Amino acid sequence: MKAVRWTAYGPPEVLQLTDIPVPEVEQDDILVRIEAANIFTGDCEMRQFKVHPSLWLPIRLFMGIFKPRIPILGQEFSGTVIEIGSDVDEFTVGDEVFGSTGMKFGSYAECLALPAKYPIIHKPTSISHTDASTISVGGLHALHFLRLANLKANEHILMVGACGCIGTYAIQLAKLWGATVTAIDSADKLEVLEQCGADRVIDYRELDFTNEDVCYDVIFDIVGSSNYSASLRCLRDRGRYILANVGLGPSLRAKMTNRLTDFQVITKLAGVSREELNEFAELVAAGSIRAIIDKTYPLKKTVEAHQYIEDGNKKGHVVLLPSAQ
Repeated sequence: MKAVRWTAYGPPEVLQLTDIPVPEVEQDDILVRIEAANIFTGDCEMRQFKVHPSLWLPIRLFMGIFKPRIPILGQEFSGTVIEIGSDVDEFTVGDEVFGSTGMKFGSYAECLALPAKYPIIHKPTSISHTDASTISVGGLHALHFLRLANLKANEHILMVGACGCIGTYAIQLAKLWGATVTAIDSADKLEVLEQCGADRVIDYRELDFTNEDVCYDVIFDIVGSSNYSASLRCLRDRGRYILANVGLGPSLRAKMTNRLTDFQVITKLAGVSREELNEFAELVAAGSIRAIIDKTYPLKKTVEAHQYIEDGNKKGHVVLLPSAQ
């Protein structure tokens, strides 16, 4: 089968399309023919090994000191079950499924073998494979953080770096819950933010939101670019500050803020559960929320896809289609 392997940390060119054997199926596994695999910014950061200094050593020990020990990137997928292990009874051959590989990675390939107990569920027939492949990171992180912030109807939320995998879902979810949304990103992405339902959009190059005389109930920094102290000053009483991309320093400041003030700083990352996958998939299937698909690429153009994301062009989701030529 075809797969995109990486044998070194570095630029997009370290990704190479190769032929490898189809994975063997253990007794607890399912083998999935991948129809779509979402590429999110975290894949690019892992390829470059662009991680916060406080996390460098533990992640490097896990991923490989001198070169990657996990040969295939990709954490999100949607596809069709083509083989099951002898102990698997919750899936059958022919089932359409989607979910997350977690830190096992491996979805940049034509086939993927995973334990059936992983966060994998049956795909609703009304959702395309392309759309389903975007849910387990962007959708579930949006749901996770907005729930932790206890976002309510009629509250005002500001989202920083809003045009990525998490933000395009978070805008729609906040609007569904009755909140007012101000979304920040670069000028070329503002139209997409408006299409997601944002009430106001801001080009970060033209305006610093912390210089405005406007306060918010929730500030959601998805990309880790906001000024910590200035952002707190832009919160209303008992406001919530969500940091989705946080290093050790802000994490320590968050503990002090939570202990000494009325503000709540939220840094806890999301997991992936079958219950939440089902919940979010139902919203997409009902048309209440939609996946924003920017571009799709065949496996042979994975380098081009990574370069597109690294150049800062991505609006919503970029998806690999392994069956495409």
